[in-house]
Amino acid sequence: MDLSILIINYKTYKLTHQTIQSVINTVENIDYEIIIVDNNSEDGSLEQLTYDFKDYSNIKFIHNSANDGFAKANNIAFKNSKGKYILLLNSDVVVDNGTINETLNYLKTHKDVGAIGPHVRLPDGSLDKACRRSFPTPAVSFYKMTGLSKIFPNSPRFNKYNLSYMDEYEVYPVDCLVGAYMLMPRYVYESTGGLDEDYFMYGEDIDLCYKIKQEGYKIIYYGKSMITHFKGASGKNRRLLYEFHNSMKIFYDKHYKDKYNFITNNFIYMGINASYYLKLILSYLR
Repeated sequence: MDLSILIINYKTYKLTHQTIQSVINTVENIDYEIIIVDNNSEDGSLEQLTYDFKDYSNIKFIHNSANDGFAKANNIAFKNSKGKYILLLNSDVVVDNGTINETLNYLKTHKDVGAIGPHVRLPDGSLDKACRRSFPTPAVSFYKMTGLSKIFPNSPRFNKYNLSYMDEYEVYPVDCLVGAYMLMPRYVYESTGGLDEDYFMYGEDIDLCYKIKQEGYKIIYYGKSMITHFKGASGKNRRLLYEFHNSMKIFYDKHYKDKYNFITNNFIYMGINASYYLKLILSYLR
């Protein structure tokens, strides 16, 4: 089998249905399977999806008895997959015509590429900036958290994190992609150990990209193909606000802490904590 598409459902029946249907409508001449892991939604969405797509023998549903996070659910899906290539696809995504075929063809013809992702647009048509990023080193994070990246949006130095000075419709190497759509060879997912289950939600995509680059592969942003991302549909609560910021700490501790001194490390932790509490206060005010 050429391709395994991994989708995690958690109380997003309509969006997950839409995502699956967009794959069915757009994929051409590829031997593929779709594996949906339901993270114990308990809202009837798994049963309804199973009924809706009962006539598709290439769609498999797996019930996870507990919601242990996005990374673990994807690893469960991977263990039940057979494809030579693996596509991590969010349940809140609509795939454009040609996107899966084009990115898969690129990956097949560029053996030095470990992962590829398309241009990701938000429902309002704007670019989802997370779809092409640099790693959050202390310097890159400082420029972003202090607002210098917004003041100098076209600066390769100050806006390195979101790369807004780069053409969003072209093709080029980046540090990391967004987990909403990340396509890679099976052997790359296996050799890196897949998604790190220390992350409940958020951060696991950056971590995986970091491991892929450590193995010597390129990561490609493919701006010629598109998807639409209805961002945050499975994560609109304060617990996930915590998980978002906790993932920053996990990533920093794993990949940067030992490279910097005590002062730098504490400055980073203070910045993460300040961001968390500010957003928490704003959330309560709203």
